[in-house]
Amino acid sequence: MIREVMKVGPKGQVVIPRAIRKALKIEPGMKVTITLEDNKAVLEKPAFDAVAVFERAAKSINYNGPIDPHAAYDEELEERSRRAISRR
Repeated sequence: MIREVMKVGPKGQVVIPRAIRKALKIEPGMKVTITLEDNKAVLEKPAFDAVAVFERAAKSINYNGPIDPHAAYDEELEERSRRAISRR
């Protein structure tokens, strides 16, 4: 168990200690949930941040051109048509 005493700033802010951030893998910009339970504040990291995953994936792609959502479907349809015709 990690326990540290932290000071509350004038705006009500509390810094999450490094050891706790590291243990929970909390990074700058991540959202956390704070719940009041039995007179205790419980800080939790969301189990899965889908938006962050998609943002990282989108940033890793080096393509800036237009995206045609129907292109792959059209190509697949043409390929299936060619195969069906060649079987005759």
